[in-house]
Amino acid sequence: MTKVIAAFNMTLDGVCDHTAGIADEGLHQHYADLIDQADVILYGRTTYQLMQFWQELVEKPSGEKSMDEFARSIDKIPKLVFSTTLKDTGWDSAKLAGKSLVDEVLQLKQQSEKDILIGSRSLIIQLLNSHLIDEFQICIHPVIEGKGLKLFDEIKDRITLKLIKTKLLNSGAAVFYYEPTRE
Repeated sequence: MTKVIAAFNMTLDGVCDHTAGIADEGLHQHYADLIDQADVILYGRTTYQLMQFWQELVEKPSGEKSMDEFARSIDKIPKLVFSTTLKDTGWDSAKLAGKSLVDEVLQLKQQSEKDILIGSRSLIIQLLNSHLIDEFQICIHPVIEGKGLKLFDEIKDRITLKLIKTKLLNSGAAVFYYEPTRE
């Protein structure tokens, strides 16, 4: 069955700024593997524009194997971008969403054979509040940032989770796999 997976990085104190974690070989490999097993990844405009960094590495590889492999993975996967300001994605494997987030996700769940990844904080919050997240893969980095945007600060109702798996990366970051218990 197709799952909607919220896959995201955050620090020990919950900050989800893209510069706050430890981006090493293990992290790049973890996310390349995840992306290679999915049908599509959904982004909001801000995160999508940050991810466009990887487009350049496809054209001009860095020479760092894990980064170049991640760049190829992110380049290949179809991306659906939710934006009211972008007119064009500028990436062949990306398109702008034509419906609301909830409608797109419900349609994708019916059509997809593999999982649907959610890669933006704003989309994770909206889907959490709509009870449409089936699994969390939260990578917690061994960093206390002390300031910054928190991942879960706009959740309407309490959500309890069941731990289904953990994965430890060499950097000391840990990926926690959770399912909502749907109380």
